[in-house]
Amino acid sequence: MANFEKILVVQAGTIGEFVLSLAAMRHIRAAHPRARITLLTIPAFEALARTSPYFNDIDTNGAPGNPGEWLALRKAIKAAKYARVYDLQGNAASASLFNMLRPFPPPWSGPVNGAKFRHRNPNRERMHILERQAEQLQVAGIWPDAPTGPGDAPSPDLSWIIRRAPEQRPTPGAQLPRPFVLLVPGGNEKAPEKRWPIEKFSELAGRLFNAGYDIVIIGGPQESALARTIQKTVGRARDLTGRTDFAQIALLGARSVLAVGNDTGPLHLIAAAGAPTVALFSAGSDAAVTGPRGHVAVLHAPTLADMAVDTVASASFSLLPR
Repeated sequence: MANFEKILVVQAGTIGEFVLSLAAMRHIRAAHPRARITLLTIPAFEALARTSPYFNDIDTNGAPGNPGEWLALRKAIKAAKYARVYDLQGNAASASLFNMLRPFPPPWSGPVNGAKFRHRNPNRERMHILERQAEQLQVAGIWPDAPTGPGDAPSPDLSWIIRRAPEQRPTPGAQLPRPFVLLVPGGNEKAPEKRWPIEKFSELAGRLFNAGYDIVIIGGPQESALARTIQKTVGRARDLTGRTDFAQIALLGARSVLAVGNDTGPLHLIAAAGAPTVALFSAGSDAAVTGPRGHVAVLHAPTLADMAVDTVASASFSLLPR
């Protein structure tokens, strides 16, 4: 495969989509080892993207908010003269960007009509993101043996985060810390059916703590009230809501013995980092298309309020190390 001087990768979607796209990003870098690769994304993902070994430059203008910003982005892409663009976002926004670059867009990999390397699979939207993007790169000619069958594509590799983390050294004479479990009780506030009730998270936390595991709670700053509710059951539960960036969340995932959470972006990071993970999905999400991969048990309920604590506890203890 020939190397190209400049490559653009587009992914300014959700954190879950971004994490899953890391697998395709790895193959793009491998296919273009000497190219200068730019990622077009949003500010929230900048730190994580800069930590990765896949990009030379990060452009955080991937979600224009007004016509002037759209035109500025179009001008910048035209001026860069990219030899190829890999659209891993694949939605209406990235299609609009492609159409703005007409009549002479750069060679484009993605689902949009008119793309040189168009991903035409009519079942594309029903494929899991990992297999969908693997097949897209197969069409683009850079992953000829791409695993495209259901469940075949490998999970994202976050080993680069682990390698760059400072080594943890025990203090001489100090008591060894207990293994810890990550809880991710937050999620979309506008979709309460996608949230397992916090009282049930609290009961699960108590069972895990009594079994010998410390509890660590992560989420956004707006979810600190959820952490406090869990702390009423487990006083020693550690509240890290609003205190971790994406790279730190991945490190916590790599060092935890278990994670339990709703269908959220951070849970994708944790699972990709290697934590055994219990993912809770309501009827509002399709794990077959967007679910985390790895050592993951996906539990389904039409509304998560109907999911029993015993069900989640059974799955959790089955994933814990013996």
